[in-house]
Amino acid sequence: MVAYKGDKGGKVQNFSSDPTNPYVGQVWYNSTSSALKVRSSNASGAWATGGSLNTSRESLSGAGASNTASLAFGGETGPAVTGATELYNGTSWTSNPTSMNTSRRQLAGDGTSTAALAFGGTTTTGAAPTTATESWNGSSWTTSPATLNTGRRVLAGAGTQTASLAFGGLTTVAVNNTEIYNGTSWTEVNDLNTARASLAGVGDTNFAALAFAGETPPGAVQTATESWNGTSWTSVNSLNTGRTNRPGASGIQTAALCFGGGLPGVTSLTENWNGTSWSEVNNLNIARQLLGGAGTNTSGLAFGGSPSGTATEEWDVVTRGAWATGGSLNTARLALGGAGIQTAALAFGGDTPGNTGDTESYNGTTWTELNNLNTARNSLVGAGTNTAALAFGGSTTVDVGNTETWNGTSWTELNDLSTVRRALAGCGATNTAALAFGGLTPPGNTATANNESWNGTSWTELNNLNAAKHSLAGAGTNTAALGFGVTPSGTANTETWNGTSWTEVNDLNSGRQALAGAGTNTAALAIGGESPSLGFMANTESWNGTSWSQVDELNTGRRSLGGAGTNTTSLAFGGNTPPFTGATEEFDDPSLSSKTVTAT
Repeated sequence: MVAYKGDKGGKVQNFSSDPTNPYVGQVWYNSTSSALKVRSSNASGAWATGGSLNTSRESLSGAGASNTASLAFGGETGPAVTGATELYNGTSWTSNPTSMNTSRRQLAGDGTSTAALAFGGTTTTGAAPTTATESWNGSSWTTSPATLNTGRRVLAGAGTQTASLAFGGLTTVAVNNTEIYNGTSWTEVNDLNTARASLAGVGDTNFAALAFAGETPPGAVQTATESWNGTSWTSVNSLNTGRTNRPGASGIQTAALCFGGGLPGVTSLTENWNGTSWSEVNNLNIARQLLGGAGTNTSGLAFGGSPSGTATEEWDVVTRGAWATGGSLNTARLALGGAGIQTAALAFGGDTPGNTGDTESYNGTTWTELNNLNTARNSLVGAGTNTAALAFGGSTTVDVGNTETWNGTSWTELNDLSTVRRALAGCGATNTAALAFGGLTPPGNTATANNESWNGTSWTELNNLNAAKHSLAGAGTNTAALGFGVTPSGTANTETWNGTSWTEVNDLNSGRQALAGAGTNTAALAIGGESPSLGFMANTESWNGTSWSQVDELNTGRRSLGGAGTNTTSLAFGGNTPPFTGATEEFDDPSLSSKTVTAT
């Protein structure tokens, strides 16, 4: 065998299975799967929904060192201009009783949540830009005797309260003016190389800043990025996607984020700057422009803007999992049931098209066909393990309440659900303790909130979901469950079950139906699905017991799929891409995963 040596002096070795603890960068050949693999890190960032602003607005500004200590100020609320100031603590915004002395929109700001600076902007629509400068001490604003030399709006800023930089903007034309503030006065210094307005900027001092995006009217959207060294601007690598209409920004000269803005259409695109180049990362959950930003490129905050004037999102870089291709089902299908874990899963029933009772077991590599369900059906759900599973509900030519238990070899018919239904959700650790909730009931395909518990022999009706829904997903056990999806009106909804009652908690970031679930009621995954606006989805979200955050997307977007496993090692299989598919994907997170090396 040929041996290839790498930086660590290791050889490409031949293994029948993946090594148990490879180092990052190690390459090996898996002879069982006939794949060359590499160990890699999955550290990445994602946006999660935060607390809403109290004052809806756009064209505002912000300051703050992280997404747990940020400041929002100024902006426009419909036709009115505001000086409202709010503080964010990582959970919610608090309105400060003292507003800015000069209410304004299209202003710039920098600093921290306890020591900020605001400058420029315009006081009313159509008014000349202001030169006014104000400083924030953590409780109130003070108007500075120092004013900008050039009044302008839709400008950018960087630095601190006593060491600031103001650059670009619009007077009656786009300008490249740059001014430096020393805590006492503003001084004109060397200009930007590219005159522009509606740009963004970052920097933790007035001698190290970054300027990017913007527009040179009329209509020349900018990708240009420039770096400031305290004396002059230098053009560096451009954004991948040019944008204007005041995108949000967070970070410093060598590590920044650019998010949202206009293309000129509103965008959710997010890019990360590593000091050398920009790379595309996970998008905002809500596309918007004219928004505020604060924090860093690992702990950022996006708030306000148009069209979502109160929306807040938190950016965090954490270790997140990734999806990799697994062995395909023998029978491609959608609307199937699933149970088990990533390396020992069960798939059963579904639509091929045409109802099927096919049952298959997954060993972490391949699916094996086993004995069929007694009642072939689709839109059913499952619970338990691959050797002790439960299949319940679904549809043949009519909706059914059939319940079958699996002993590792064959299925046995038991007592039916109390409420006949399909497109329901379920969960449970074994085939003797499960929960069934939601779904569609005859006649008329009516969404139900009904909730039932299985004790190994029969079903017992318990307290209902707060919101009737169908085509939802579930995770957890019969005493600690999570149900998530959308209501018939299309509203995203998540509820948690404590063994007695359901409680509404924070919603999915992307509302959808016909999705899959995995995990527990404090650590779950929402996988794939479909929404009217986004179609078949690859989106995956992780639940931490409090809120949902985006993680790595499926390789193939799909609906009506099956799911199994935990929130760190899960399985997605089958569904409709379209067409019907048997594709299987494995999600792995902790921080490291082994990925197949493919030619490009």
